[in-house]
Amino acid sequence: MAFNFEEELKKLPDKPGVYIMRDRKDVILYVGKAVNLRSRVRSYFRPNIGRGPAIDKMVTLIAGFEYIVTDSELEALVLENNLIKEYSPKYNTMLKDDKTYPYIKVTVGEEYPRILFAREMKKDRAKYFGPYTSAAAVKDTIELLNKLYQLRTCNRNLPRDIGLERPCLNYHIKQCLAPCQGCVDKEQYRQQVEGALEFLNGNYAGLLKDLEQKMQQAAADLEFEEAARYRDLYNSVKSVAQKQKINEGVGEDKDIIALSQDDSDAVVQVFFVRNGKLIGREHFYMTHVSGVPKEKILEDFIKQFYAGTPFVPRELMLQYQVEDMELLEKWLGSKRGGRVYLRVPKKGAKEKLLELAAKNASLVLSQDREKMKREEGRTIGAVREIAALLGLEQLNRMEAFDISNISGFENVGSMVVYEKGKPKRSDYRKFRIKTVSGPDDYACMREVLTRRFVHGMEETKSLEEQELDKEFGSFTKFPDLLLMDGGKGQVNIALEVLHELGIGIPVCGMVKDDNHRTRGLYYNNEEIEIDTHSEGFKLITRIQDEAHRFAIEYHRSLRGKTQVKSVLDDIPGVGAARRKALMRYFTSLEDIRQADVERLMEVPEIPRSVAEEIYSYFQKQDSVIK
Repeated sequence: MAFNFEEELKKLPDKPGVYIMRDRKDVILYVGKAVNLRSRVRSYFRPNIGRGPAIDKMVTLIAGFEYIVTDSELEALVLENNLIKEYSPKYNTMLKDDKTYPYIKVTVGEEYPRILFAREMKKDRAKYFGPYTSAAAVKDTIELLNKLYQLRTCNRNLPRDIGLERPCLNYHIKQCLAPCQGCVDKEQYRQQVEGALEFLNGNYAGLLKDLEQKMQQAAADLEFEEAARYRDLYNSVKSVAQKQKINEGVGEDKDIIALSQDDSDAVVQVFFVRNGKLIGREHFYMTHVSGVPKEKILEDFIKQFYAGTPFVPRELMLQYQVEDMELLEKWLGSKRGGRVYLRVPKKGAKEKLLELAAKNASLVLSQDREKMKREEGRTIGAVREIAALLGLEQLNRMEAFDISNISGFENVGSMVVYEKGKPKRSDYRKFRIKTVSGPDDYACMREVLTRRFVHGMEETKSLEEQELDKEFGSFTKFPDLLLMDGGKGQVNIALEVLHELGIGIPVCGMVKDDNHRTRGLYYNNEEIEIDTHSEGFKLITRIQDEAHRFAIEYHRSLRGKTQVKSVLDDIPGVGAARRKALMRYFTSLEDIRQADVERLMEVPEIPRSVAEEIYSYFQKQDSVIK
């Protein structure tokens, strides 16, 4: 039934909530929140009131809308964030980066605490420091602290396991005090932990003085190796201390946020200040910003970024005043568990910091513009080339398949997925061949494709029956183009499978030359030449290599786990050596199954008694080898 806008607009309530705009294909175009759903949604369908070209374009595509009523505007904000993250609507300003920032975790709740790397902050009685912008720097700091204070890195349950096992290597190289052996009492160990906590709080002076004294004393005692160790530790601590260049206030946590914008992109620069010290900076790309005011981009960034990070500082210093300042403060405060302030400095040192952040954002945007254009040429531009070459109107998702085996043993298949010219690894799938024995790549490919599309059809049907409006796994998304690792034979197998299932998807073969290099494409019963210097050709080559790599990697993992475990391992008298001998002599499991006793004995390692066991075993089999 056609969507009746006039009737549905009348039904809109005067309540807060979230609205969802959809196009004719039921794809979500835009998600927004409103204090008053009636007035906000109706505003989209009034004469143009300066909404901007992007929103005007979106309005022409709207084929229907829906809404979700909430109890408050704060609930609407949270729900809006969740829906934007789940559906990535085309017309919402989107934060491209999806990063998690590392923390240093000190397990002070344990009797013998450890210093650990953590990606999230939990309520587990531990102390957390961060977040930091560099995972490598965090790991280096943890390594330095363990060397300085000789803390344990093991997972042993202490004091329960004290004395049960020998001390590890760290004890012997003087990087652990070995509490697991009772070599240090609890109070002494706690003093070492307190020293590490002082270090993490930025108090380096006492430690530097202590290390310098120990270095000089070791040198005076002619213990030069020990002196060199203290020297290296001294230099490492000094290096960490020198990186803390801003001391703007005591114990203050704040983020300094500014942006730079051009016609199609925006970059937001964030300076992270923790305990009054600048611990790092990071930039973030925002997309779908054409015609969007900077204040709105900044607001969307705050909502999307802080929805995904567990740490919220006490203060956000902003370049511009945003619309929902009070609401954002309330929401951030609920996440932080304490008051959060949003401020727009107009003068003084804080304004200078914002200017510095804005200059950094502008620099990143100008420097990366060419890089982004090159990347777009490698991905979206390459996809357009392939689509034009094949005469396809739409090309977004491509799936490529490959088969791997060793003389028919452990046949496996791979499926790799590229969307907009980039690999979508979450949708990759592996197949262990169930119905084919022997080196029959065509039969293996038939099984893989049949399983892939039958599975997708069944999942889609299940969703429709349950009236669920979401994806179930990756199989429900069918590709715009199937890429087969091979020419006419593999393409025909794919076309047969699709025809039998009643599915219409273009199929293209990736043809290789005698040196196993991509040569061209096989499509619609002819081989199409392709410029080997074009981005489209390079993308095809990457996809083909990736499908091959993924299949080989899976096959190798199976061999590593089972040493090419097969049905032979279930036969009495056949161990690893005899199994390998049989695999070298025969071309496939099917040949072994059909061999008589005399033929089996032609393998030097197989005596008559074992040959009879093998022959008898296969005679009892009445099903296809799996």
